[in-house]
Amino acid sequence: MTAPVSHPTRVERTADREITVKRTFNGPPHVVFEAWCNMDLFRRWWVPPSFGITLVSCEADVRTGGTYKFVFSHPDAPEPMAFFGRYLEVTPHTRIVWTNEESADAPVTTVTFEERDGRTHLAMCETYPSKESLDEALANGSSGTAAAPEQFALLDELLKDAA
Repeated sequence: MTAPVSHPTRVERTADREITVKRTFNGPPHVVFEAWCNMDLFRRWWVPPSFGITLVSCEADVRTGGTYKFVFSHPDAPEPMAFFGRYLEVTPHTRIVWTNEESADAPVTTVTFEERDGRTHLAMCETYPSKESLDEALANGSSGTAAAPEQFALLDELLKDAA
C-alpha cells in the first residue's frame, strides 16, 4: 500500500477584488464537505496552531439562510473576538457561500468541492467589495486566506485519520 499523496495549497489573486485558495484532498467531496459542516470536525482543523488562538465557541447552522458565529481568544487580546455571518448558499457536497459580517469591508466567501478521480478539488474564493479593501486585507494579514495553507494541512490530516 502506498502512502497518501499530499497536495500543495495554492493561494493567488485571481482578480482585482478576489483571492482564491486551491487544494486537492484525498477523499470524495461528501467527506470533505462534511468536515466544513460538522462543527465537531470543523473545530479539529479550522484554527492553525501557529496563530496562537483558541476557538472558544463554534456555532453554525450550515444551510442556505443559516448563520454562524465563531468566537476566538488570543493571549494578547483583552476580549474574545467574534466572527459571524450568513450562509447565502449551501449545496450539499458541491458549494458553500457565506458572508463575513464583522466588517463593512469583509468579503463573501465561496467554497466549491469538485470530484476528480476520487479526490476533491477544493477552491475557496474571497470576493471583496473593492480592490482597496482586498489590498488592505492582504497588507494587514486579515484576509481569511492567510491561514489557509496551515488549515488545509490540518484538514488533510483529519481526512487521513478518517480514512
